[in-house]
Amino acid sequence: MNTFTRKAPWPEDERELAQVHAFNRRLAWLPRFKIRNRVLPRMIQTLLRASQVGGARKLLKHGLTAESRVIDSGGVPVAVRIIRPKGRAKGVVLDYHGGGWVIGNAQMNDNFNVAIVNTCDVTVVSVDYRLAVSTPIEGVIQDCLAAARWLLTDDEFADLPVIVVGESAGGHLAAATLLGLKQSPDLLQRVSGALLYYGVYDLTGTPSVRTAPPQTLVLDGPGIVEALRMLTPDLSDEERRQPPLSPLYGDFSDFPPALMFAGELDPLRDDTLDIAERWMQSAPVEMHLLPSSPHGFIHFPTAIADSVLTYSREWICARVSGQMNASALELGNTPS
Repeated sequence: MNTFTRKAPWPEDERELAQVHAFNRRLAWLPRFKIRNRVLPRMIQTLLRASQVGGARKLLKHGLTAESRVIDSGGVPVAVRIIRPKGRAKGVVLDYHGGGWVIGNAQMNDNFNVAIVNTCDVTVVSVDYRLAVSTPIEGVIQDCLAAARWLLTDDEFADLPVIVVGESAGGHLAAATLLGLKQSPDLLQRVSGALLYYGVYDLTGTPSVRTAPPQTLVLDGPGIVEALRMLTPDLSDEERRQPPLSPLYGDFSDFPPALMFAGELDPLRDDTLDIAERWMQSAPVEMHLLPSSPHGFIHFPTAIADSVLTYSREWICARVSGQMNASALELGNTPS
């Protein structure tokens, strides 16, 4: 039974919604993330790396360590960061970080991935794909697919259920990777689920992107279309719509079940709404549109963000154990 919902069970009460509104007022004073050139992303990346010094000690506080490795899949070398549980792994999560394809790294997701490792007793493999400031977007997608092929054929993860997770640009890369795996049906069948947070699935811009008002939070809404064109400077819009570059237009047959989240105030909300409707024709999809929430909301200090992350981990645990996520039906999803 395919399920789909546009009404989230969060916030639980008016107090939680008021907390979101209060945080949004703070966000309104902050600059929006823009991609106008390659200089600013490089500066941000340098600051990010500086802030991550001592990351190994933070993991040790949780009794965990991270292994950095460069894997090779079909001649494509890709860096990955592996965090293993204290005991025997029950599954493996393949994680694609966000950052607009131009900033970020695998380590930036340590806090989220540690919680997944400890809650679900899984290994998390986070992909340090090349960034689009120096690599064409096709090369970035190639890195992500190569990492997936390696994981799905590596002896350490043999017979373990695999969950693919992606946020923002990482959601795009996760969906593009699944489309790339259709060339290897045996590998695609090993993927037990996909968890996607407010991804970008149409590189020409969905309606909510093209009509984004100047008052958007976090992202520079009016500049998103031009930023997407900067990723693919030599392509026409028709070419940009071709999958896997724009996963929205792909073939979702034989895809795994998915859990998706989007924010009501996110210019990218239609990307999730649209891909959920297409995806659900082939597999169960549970989609939540979070009220008054902008892009990146899982990073904010709100009760809604905490609840979404807790629910996400519960969903991963259920997929890893092979159990149907009965709680999803209790949240009011409507059978298709």
